[in-house]
Amino acid sequence: MADDVKKLETSHGTIAYRESAESGIPLLMIHGNSSSSAVFKNQLNGEVGWKFRVIAPDLPGHGDSSDALDPKRTYSMEGYADAITELLAKLGIEEAVVFGWSLGGHIGLEMISRFPGMTGLMITGTPPVAPDEIANGFKPSEHMHLAGQQDFTPADVEAYARSTCGEPFEAFFLDVVGRTDGRARRNMFESFGSGTGDNQREIVAKATLPIAVVNGADEPFVNLDFVSGVEFGNLWEGKTYRIENSGHAPFWDRPTEFDPYLLRFANAVSR
Repeated sequence: MADDVKKLETSHGTIAYRESAESGIPLLMIHGNSSSSAVFKNQLNGEVGWKFRVIAPDLPGHGDSSDALDPKRTYSMEGYADAITELLAKLGIEEAVVFGWSLGGHIGLEMISRFPGMTGLMITGTPPVAPDEIANGFKPSEHMHLAGQQDFTPADVEAYARSTCGEPFEAFFLDVVGRTDGRARRNMFESFGSGTGDNQREIVAKATLPIAVVNGADEPFVNLDFVSGVEFGNLWEGKTYRIENSGHAPFWDRPTEFDPYLLRFANAVSR
């Protein structure tokens, strides 16, 4: 069952993951900040999961994974990228299509240089920014500050869960946000702001693999006009896409509209 949680030991800690099947073309799905693989249940249990071997890990410090053994090493975009690349190696996966949501998209961009078997990357809620233009890629939001805040009150948990996932709202959102290691938010935000990872604007400009960009038209955190103006070396179908009446998580709030993009992209880039 796709809802069954499996676990593997890595140098970053125990990583939990959900899997739709044990055969087929691998499709890696990486969740966002203070979330978990449970947010992909529509894809794991739907047509996407029937047609592809969806592998959805919980990042260290999130969901059913353990907290990072070394928070300074792991709780950054590049640290997460190393952890997920190690997970794929332990699973014996040499090629995969990758989807990244929000923080997961940034992780996917960092994985391009670490995982040569990536055949294509789709990002959602992820502005590929250079270190000096972070403020341009995001837009002011009432709850944006929570992304890097270590300690959450119950009100913070609910505010963050509702603003990131939107509707339909389910109780497990509160569980996954509340479970997240607060150091993961703080360390990741500090490392991102100090520019410790790769220049993601340069990554997408130089990338030869196809990169798809699909966002919710009502995105609350990301400046979509900025994203549309970014130079991509190989932008899938030559344009970015927006799903109407959708927020930060179109795969959740509009799966009927979102999944056809993911299926079309995964089919196009699979070897």
